[in-house]
This record gives sequence, structure tokens and C-alpha cells, in this order.
Amino acid sequence: MGEEVPEYLLNNLDENLPVDYNSKSTGCRTSTTFGDKLYVVEGSGRGDESWINVKIFDKLTRSWINPTVLGMKPVELKGHSAVLLNNDRILIIKRDALLDDSILFLEVDTPFVREQKKVLGTEVVAWTKGAIGNAPKPIVISGPSGVGKGTLINKLMKEFPSTYGFSVSHTTRAPREKELDGVHYHFTERSIMEKDIRDGKFLEFASVHGNLYGTSIEAVEVVTDSLKRCILDIDVQGARSVRASSLDAIFIFICPPSFEELEKRLRERGTETEEAIQKRLRNARAELDEAKSPGLFDHLLVNDELEACYENLKKLISLDEKANALYQPTMKNLNVRVSHVELKTDKKILIHCDGNGIAAATPSLFTLDVSPLKGGAPGRTRGLTVYPHELLGDGVNEIKKL
Repeated sequence: MGEEVPEYLLNNLDENLPVDYNSKSTGCRTSTTFGDKLYVVEGSGRGDESWINVKIFDKLTRSWINPTVLGMKPVELKGHSAVLLNNDRILIIKRDALLDDSILFLEVDTPFVREQKKVLGTEVVAWTKGAIGNAPKPIVISGPSGVGKGTLINKLMKEFPSTYGFSVSHTTRAPREKELDGVHYHFTERSIMEKDIRDGKFLEFASVHGNLYGTSIEAVEVVTDSLKRCILDIDVQGARSVRASSLDAIFIFICPPSFEELEKRLRERGTETEEAIQKRLRNARAELDEAKSPGLFDHLLVNDELEACYENLKKLISLDEKANALYQPTMKNLNVRVSHVELKTDKKILIHCDGNGIAAATPSLFTLDVSPLKGGAPGRTRGLTVYPHELLGDGVNEIKKL
């Protein structure tokens, strides 16, 4: 719902509104025009009193709108600059923050935001953190209960512990014997998980056997940030949600050699009641049918003989790694703080950093290239490139790649 704008503000909310407005009472404020709307981001970074707010001014109705804010919003904004990019997101660069932790995006009209507007029936914006460099493409592995996908993932993790990282899912079910919180699952209360889902903190979620299961954004991003390739073990319903998201992943479905063999494996586990087994078998039939849907899974692997299936899995992943280069950061983390920024072109930003206390060889002027963006809410926005910016003796600017 909108609210009437005070008359004394109306004359200042058009193009004449200052990009940055600072005062002890309101902190830092930026305003960015997109179509008939003005997106105002304001915040303060004063310790325990830090706060961040996003409001929209609709020029047609001349009213304020309080949007639903999704994603992982920044903790504080001591000061910031804002630039509209691609007509669908606002680049936010925090001042007085470390360079590799200063880049944020507020999505205002991306596919994710448009979909959430339909679902929630309100205006929506979404925060996403900018990450320098590309990232290894996550691997989504799905398959019915008893097919052996957990065993395959464990073998992959054991053979390549420094290459792959496992995404730990959340669930509302009770832990089974020997299951550890944070290792096998993040065990949580239903009310807490439902709130986190509403707050946009989950990449995918589903109700399975009467319990909620889901993959949080942070569960994936923590693995990716550690420069490992994230593995997601989720059901078909979850895979469909991830496929519809901004996450660029490879999707693999593990099939049993036959439905009879799957039933045999489920019974041999000896952990389920007859009623539970029958429910899992019904779900398995539905998953096997859905897995054949065009465009959902990139590969179908039959787990007839475990070692042969594992070798085929490694071959598929290896081929994908060759086709898609893994993480190649454009620069090392630098202990420099952003002081102010300049817009060079619509895709390149000149960032001035505070050179106090850093080595003489460390540059204090950088160019941020935002043209090769990948991903976005509800995860990170990756693909950003940063180069030291140098001025030649003849006064010509040069961008030198690290």
C-alpha cells in the first residue's frame, strides 16, 4: 500500500533530488529513477543503531510504497553510491568498506523479482551481494530414495575433498540416530524455516513425507565462497525450483536399473516401516516420470553397478569443468577501503580507495567492470572484474588486468 507524500517533499523527489543526502538524522540516502518509480535507499552505520531502509516513490500516484525486501540485506551502510544497471538492478557501492566487500545489488525488475511480485502480490526488491570473479558451477544431484545418490556423493567428496563441498540442507524433521546438526542437516523448527522462506533466504524448498526440506542460499554460497564446487542433493521438486532460479548449475538425475531393484534396496536398508516404504515408492514413480521432462536434467545416470556409475559421474563432471572454466579471481583480496566512486561508462565504475596504511606498491584506484554479470538473487551476483587503474605519462588512461 502507498502512503501520501508530504507536500514539502514532492518538489524534491523528481530528477532534482540529490543522489546523495547526508545528515546526522537520516544518514546516507540515494535515489535512483527507474521508469515511473524512484527507488530510495537510505541507511546508517552507527554501531548498534545501524539501519537500512528501501522505499519506492511512485510518480504516477505520487505516493510512497514500502516494498517487500528479499535476500540478504547488508548489515550497515555508512555511506554509499547508487547506479542503475541493465534497467533491472541498482548497483550499490558501500563507502568506508573493504573493496571486495563493498559491492551490492538491489534488484528491482529481474526475472526473480518479477516472479516474486506475482507470488506475493506486492512490490518486491531483492538484495544480492556482488562477488569478484566467476565461480565453479554447482552440481545438482537428484534421484529417488534408495537409488544410491548419497553413496555416490560421499565417494566424490572422499576422493576430492579440496575440490567439492557439500551443501547442507535444512529440514524440520527430527534427527535420526547418529545424525549431527550442521553436518547431515540443519535441523530447525517449522515456524523458523517458514519465516526464512518468506524472507527469501531459501533457494528451494519442498514438503517431503510431511516435513519441510530446503536449501538455503548461504548453504550454497558458503561452499562457493571457499572456492569449492558445491554439490546439492535434492529431490526432483527442488531441482525444478533451482532450475527456475538464477543459479547456473549442472543437473544430474540418478536412476535405478529397475523399479523392482529400487524397492529391494529400500527394504534392505531396514530403517522404514511398510507404510513409509510404500509412500517412498509412490514418490519414486512420480520422480522417475518427472525426471524425463524436457530441459529439467542435463544428464540421466543409471546406477546399476556402483563403481561404473561413479566413473561415469566423474566423466560428466570433468567434461563440464572443461567446458566451463572454474573459479578464476580477477584480483587478490586487498586491504583497501572505498572512499568514493565515479561513473566512467554505463558498465565501468572508477573506484577510489583509501591508500592510508597500505604498501606503496598497492594501487588505490580501480576500475570495476560490471558487464559480465552472472547469477543474482536469491544468491550472489558473480562475474565482476576489478582492475588496477593506471594513468600513463601522456595522460591516457589505461586499464591493466591483474
